[in-house]
Amino acid sequence: MIKESRERSVAYGLTESAIPDFSSVSRTDLTLAIEQNRVLHTHALPVMETLYEQIINTHNMVILTDAHGLIVHTLGDDDFLEKANRVALQPGVAWSEQSKGTNAIGTAIAEQAPAQVHANEHYLIANHFLTCSAAPIFDSEGSVIGVLDVTGDQNSFHKHTMGLVRMSAQMIENQVFSAAYQDAITLHFHSRPEFIGTLMEGIAAFTQGGRFLSANRSGLFQLGLPLTALKMHTFSSLFGLPVSALFDHYRTAAPVFLNLCMHSGVRVYARAQLHRANMFFQADQLHPGASERSVPLQAQAAQRVEQQATRRLSSLHYLNTGDVQIAALIDKVNKVLGRDIAILVTGETGTGKELLAQAIHNDSPRANGPFVAVNCASIPETLIESELFGYEDGAFTGARKKGSVGKILQANGGTLFLDEIGDMPLSLQARLLRVLQERMVTPLGSSRSIPVNVALICATHRNLRELIAAGVFREDLYYRLNGLVVKLPPLRERSDLEVVIERLIATEADGTQCTVSAAVMELFKRHNWPGNCRQLTNLLRTAIVMVGDDREIRREHLPDDFLDDIEAVQRGESGRSGPISTQVAVSMPTSATLDDVEISLIQNALAAHGGNISATARALGVSRNKIYRKIPQQ
Repeated sequence: MIKESRERSVAYGLTESAIPDFSSVSRTDLTLAIEQNRVLHTHALPVMETLYEQIINTHNMVILTDAHGLIVHTLGDDDFLEKANRVALQPGVAWSEQSKGTNAIGTAIAEQAPAQVHANEHYLIANHFLTCSAAPIFDSEGSVIGVLDVTGDQNSFHKHTMGLVRMSAQMIENQVFSAAYQDAITLHFHSRPEFIGTLMEGIAAFTQGGRFLSANRSGLFQLGLPLTALKMHTFSSLFGLPVSALFDHYRTAAPVFLNLCMHSGVRVYARAQLHRANMFFQADQLHPGASERSVPLQAQAAQRVEQQATRRLSSLHYLNTGDVQIAALIDKVNKVLGRDIAILVTGETGTGKELLAQAIHNDSPRANGPFVAVNCASIPETLIESELFGYEDGAFTGARKKGSVGKILQANGGTLFLDEIGDMPLSLQARLLRVLQERMVTPLGSSRSIPVNVALICATHRNLRELIAAGVFREDLYYRLNGLVVKLPPLRERSDLEVVIERLIATEADGTQCTVSAAVMELFKRHNWPGNCRQLTNLLRTAIVMVGDDREIRREHLPDDFLDDIEAVQRGESGRSGPISTQVAVSMPTSATLDDVEISLIQNALAAHGGNISATARALGVSRNKIYRKIPQQ
């Protein structure tokens, strides 16, 4: 591969001793390139961040390019980025073979295969200090849409880097594939059931009538036919069953893996995701198309547009606003989407637990199913049982005629969000546990149990372990709810306040251009935000109304109670507005150097934050890499 690539480099008229081409596209053209590759960019960034976390402090960088080798995004260690800039490894610069000769990015595009180019294997002598591992990213039609690359100092070469890059590229491919077929039936399959839900699984997409649409690379390999040949097939011809068998299978409350025989005779385990644009679950049965029978076509279209708009404003990607804690939380959640794992969201009041739950639902395979939220603290104890489980006609005095379905059955086929689960009465916890274990609901006054299939997300601002110790929360229910526990950080501990404010204004201002003055932004950054995002949202909503045509939120547009809090803090009446841990004192001898002062400041800040590197970096306003360099033992 290297030999053929170098021959192409000569044919392009390049010379090995040439000075690297630093020419870059304009900022406008780079923005246009990112927009043209929006789907790739959107799905690649979280994967790049995860990949970077695995190679951090190894003198490497992660690079994403478009199909022509134009760099559109990079992440890297500060010290190596300085070296990379010397050879134009930066957004807006093309790294095709025509431009740079033999290099991993350009060669991966030319060969349409992973490429590793080390040290003097690079055509240009100026690039000999690099070691690069790149993998092309393919779309659902088998065309290269970009390249993922890890480039570093040749002395930092590690044999596992290529494997990490290839796995990460495959993750991006699978996400791009899923995004391309949101309204299709996708079949996830493998001959070994433990590989379903991993990068090894095959994914095939079908229309709701069963016609084959496409498959990911693992799916093509397992099916054993080229994409062009597969497009002549149907679900029935490939797996020997009508597509209606999927609907029959998923009518059950807790469907197990399907056991299918492929056209080749190989048996595989499978699970289907029914991305329903025109289907819905009702009580205990799936009814294709029933939700639209009595709805006019114009209303259907308007409803879908509204749902899509809501989904864009409430997705995990939308919530990822640059804070490292939020990014890590979203990465964890993404790994369990569609895996039937309960999620427990903890955090202070007002941190956005329901918004996160809605985003998890919107990004899950159940996105077209119902999202039903129940606040266990706001419903009177005498009514919460009937609200959750429903009731039959005449079940109790005052009940509505014809009974009530109940929130759990309303969520069938979708997601049930139980907010403030710590406030659920102890007497109902046993019933809820039984529903979660048996996947059956028995309404009040009924002897009939109804199958139910829901994804469960719970939230609480209380310490459930303390409630267990106090005897007011069941330990067995706790362990059933905490499949994945994530904590939303309070607003005062987040580093993305400006981005959060910008997005809240975009949502609340209803299309009106509105900004925050520098002086007000400084007030916002100093405030403790005891009500977190809820308090910030309400404050901005009021300020947007008050600002009128001025278009800029200034001090006079802020509520009086907020200004009173700010003034109280300035007078020292309420203590410090930020976390105490961010205020670090340093006492040094007069002979101390600037480097000594920096190290002492970082050590004190680390101690104040319990050794947490990320929190220390945010408090000091420096990168984590700088802390690692200054305090290597940490």
